[in-house]
Amino acid sequence: MDKRENTIALSQEDFSQAGHRLVDEIAAFLGKMPEGPISRGESPREIAQILGEKSFPEQGTAAADLLAGVPNLLFEHSLFNGHPKFFGYITGSPAPIGMLGDMLAATINPNVGAEILSPMATAIEKQTIQWLAEFIGLPASYGGVLVSGGNMANFTAFLAARNAKAPAGFKEEGLAGNAAKMMVYCAKTTHTWIDKAATLFGHGSKAIRWIATDSANRMDIQALRSAVGQDLEAGLQPFMVVATAGDVSTGAVDDVAAIAAICKSHDLWLHIDGAYGIPAAIVPEMKGLFAGIEAADSLALDPHKWLYCPLEAGCTLVKNPQHLTDTYSSQPEYYNFSQEGESRAHNFFEYGLQNSRGFRALKVWLTLQQVGRQGYAKLIGEDIALAKYLYELAEKHPELEAVSHNLSIATLRYVPLEKKEESYLNELNKSLLDSLQAGGEVFLSNAVVHGKYSLRACVVNFRTSRKDMEEVVEIIVREGRKFLVKP
Repeated sequence: MDKRENTIALSQEDFSQAGHRLVDEIAAFLGKMPEGPISRGESPREIAQILGEKSFPEQGTAAADLLAGVPNLLFEHSLFNGHPKFFGYITGSPAPIGMLGDMLAATINPNVGAEILSPMATAIEKQTIQWLAEFIGLPASYGGVLVSGGNMANFTAFLAARNAKAPAGFKEEGLAGNAAKMMVYCAKTTHTWIDKAATLFGHGSKAIRWIATDSANRMDIQALRSAVGQDLEAGLQPFMVVATAGDVSTGAVDDVAAIAAICKSHDLWLHIDGAYGIPAAIVPEMKGLFAGIEAADSLALDPHKWLYCPLEAGCTLVKNPQHLTDTYSSQPEYYNFSQEGESRAHNFFEYGLQNSRGFRALKVWLTLQQVGRQGYAKLIGEDIALAKYLYELAEKHPELEAVSHNLSIATLRYVPLEKKEESYLNELNKSLLDSLQAGGEVFLSNAVVHGKYSLRACVVNFRTSRKDMEEVVEIIVREGRKFLVKP
């Protein structure tokens, strides 16, 4: 028998027909998506009913028949983060070339864990990492690894920092063999990944020193200095400080240069969580805001946020890549990945937690080339300007309060003309946010800024315009009035 008979393979003609039809449907959807709702606000029960309850099929279904029905399920019953009025959380509008890149990557399906398994994919990921370092103004000598997103990018750096600063024998003895408790320092506004890291990796939540922030939501430098000093006097072991370059609630950027000076004086690992905000360093007017990032021992950034790449794409950058291999490299006898020859193999399984790894780099590599430095500076600068415009519109509107603006995040809240007490306003805006998210016209998230429950808009969307911002204001006010208690 020359060929196996099965129901999974497609002929060249069948694959071509199904693929062209699907691409045409996707193109049509992308064309009309900005004019439709962001979501239909359907409940989980409604979604389950639409999908239907059925057991695992006994017999297969033709690929063409499946692909004829699935697009409608997704196009009619999803939340579209590519919509020009999606400002919730921090998910970038996906670049179309990235979508095609993911399809091409799946076609080759390389395992980018070992170079011998993925020669070109490995080279492309190495180049992508180099470009990401250059993008934000770091030397191309920084190394790193692509991961799924911000949590994993920060986890990867956390473990490298611990391995670098732990006493000799740590790999053998673990935390139990370390006489002094290892401490990490971060602003109270730091993303929750740090809680996960401290608990999941055995330090416990009490190993975190939450540093107060100033009126601009930036880490209080004097409070950091005092906390490190007090812990040293108490016989504890400070090992890592996390600076934030664009906090998730307000977009505030810590004073990295001042934090770096403290790290240098106490030999602490400086990590920057720039998952959201660090790409703004490419905008010439923003460069000064990120002064000192070259002192970072490690840095996290997410191309699927402000570089407009499809999910998933995060990245850990490390000043000395040897710290990654010291932490993650393992060479069991059943691995034959070392390769002899002109240079040692670059095996990404030695740089992070994963062994088997997908080809995340292709969509990032393609998008970086399509847009280029000048294109990104323009797009990111426009996003920042749009968030500022929304803030200014709120300042001018008698029924809105502009709360904060940093980078491409603006926070505001609805305040009736007859102003009520703070507790009432907080509850009003909570209810308003729920209504807006279910309504499908605009998708915002929330932030609590200086005790004020606020509506939060984060612009990481190349489709958004000034007209969208003007319409968002109209929608917020219109919906907010519906919650007012009538006498």
